[in-house]
Amino acid sequence: MNGTSSHERRATPRRQWKQRCSAAGVHLFDRTTGLNVLLDELPVPASLHSRAPRQVSIALTNRCDLACAHCYAPKSRDELRFDTITRWLAELDAHGTLGIGFGGGEPTRYPEFVKLCQYAAHETRLSVSFTTHGHHIDSELAERLRGSVHFIRVSMDGVGATYESIRRRSFAELLERLGCVRAISRFGVNVVINERTLPDLNDVARFAADAGACELLLLPQVAVRSVKEIDVGAVQGLRRWVDAYRGPLKLCINEASAEGFPTCDPLSEERGLRAYAHIDAMGVLKHSSYAEVGIPLGEGGVLQALDRLAHDLAENDT
Repeated sequence: MNGTSSHERRATPRRQWKQRCSAAGVHLFDRTTGLNVLLDELPVPASLHSRAPRQVSIALTNRCDLACAHCYAPKSRDELRFDTITRWLAELDAHGTLGIGFGGGEPTRYPEFVKLCQYAAHETRLSVSFTTHGHHIDSELAERLRGSVHFIRVSMDGVGATYESIRRRSFAELLERLGCVRAISRFGVNVVINERTLPDLNDVARFAADAGACELLLLPQVAVRSVKEIDVGAVQGLRRWVDAYRGPLKLCINEASAEGFPTCDPLSEERGLRAYAHIDAMGVLKHSSYAEVGIPLGEGGVLQALDRLAHDLAENDT
């Protein structure tokens, strides 16, 4: 007779599903494992669709001790208030957001970063992730964050001399820090793709996999300040690399650059502000982290600002 002993039942963690309804169907998400289940055979009336974006990124601070040329964040000391962020998180959680991603600047420089992650993980049902350059994550910070973060994205633009010329930090030190990152949660590696980093992609993927990463996020360079957009030749080279890759990492690419790549999108009915929104370190809601304009978040909250932003974007499209 097949069965499970009481000891095995206790040892097996229970899934804690969060439900989101949209035109795509009923979306179930387990933040601990990252497992997604879409019940697309269940039609959902529009009146029951979740109002908040599926994923929201929040730039906690513009402070960063690096000065990467391709970074979109303003070079300022703007920073969000802790109580303001927690109010937004509660609102987003209540209206269907599945995950929150903290960024910056460098989010680990935010004075109440650990406290904020603990609040989000234990007082809401949101999946908590953050994007970091990784150089401040040591064993002490890892211990304080463990149990309050579900995924981490570490920026690795090239390897060796390429990485060090862009980040002005030791590549060997970054690899050491990845051990502390791995002790916190599952993690992936982000790489900005341009003419300098493209030749390093095989090595980036190898180092990431060897360090225990499960995902490689490809970010074709966007024009910011004095940095130009990735050129056509590099985009074609990236497509060839993606087609040839046979390694263990899951490959991802941002939606704005996905055209021409072999992507799988089970939630094609849920795009734009239904899928994603960004809040910058000055409290402005935008449709992407690269957008120059948005809606300042006031006392009306995130959903009210979302409605205004959606209206403005629709008007600009007509």
